Amino acid sequence: MSEAAKIDMYKASVPVMLNALTNLKAILAKAEAWAAEKNIKDATVLNARLALDMLPFVKQIQITSDTAKGAAARLGGVENPSWADEEATFADLHARLQKTIDFVKSVDAKGFEGAETRDIVMKFPQRTLEFKGLDYLTGFVLPNLFFHVTTAYAILRHSGAPLGKADFLGG
Repeated sequence: MSEAAKIDMYKASVPVMLNALTNLKAILAKAEAWAAEKNIKDATVLNARLALDMLPFVKQIQITSDTAKGAAARLGGVENPSWADEEATFADLHARLQKTIDFVKSVDAKGFEGAETRDIVMKFPQRTLEFKGLDYLTGFVLPNLFFHVTTAYAILRHSGAPLGKADFLGG
């Protein structure tokens, strides 16, 4: 890769992921307030889904968390922590998102040096995915992250939570 084509993998990933996670945390807080006002139980919202064959809201948050922490770890050259998916309340989801934010922030930018060409291998029960770092970030991490953040937002919006585009974009 030429010097002119070099990308700062830390700047291309960490701030983007932190922005998405922070906005999702604010969306979650707004949905929690709405649910409390409408006397809707946590479980009702956490188990909501857009279609019967889609994963529920709680899984969207967990996968968003796993995507961000996995990317920060793999690209930053550190161990990817394993967290149980046991969230059953809004408080649990807030804690999960905050733990993810804290972990992503803790990964030193120096670990991302050369990550654009680093070999990334992800093993799943049905298949193994292999990437170079830049392709992993742009072709897997960011699309996956935003798919699950968008789906979480859409589930809440479809359920009646008073959310708009500005909530998704944050800032």
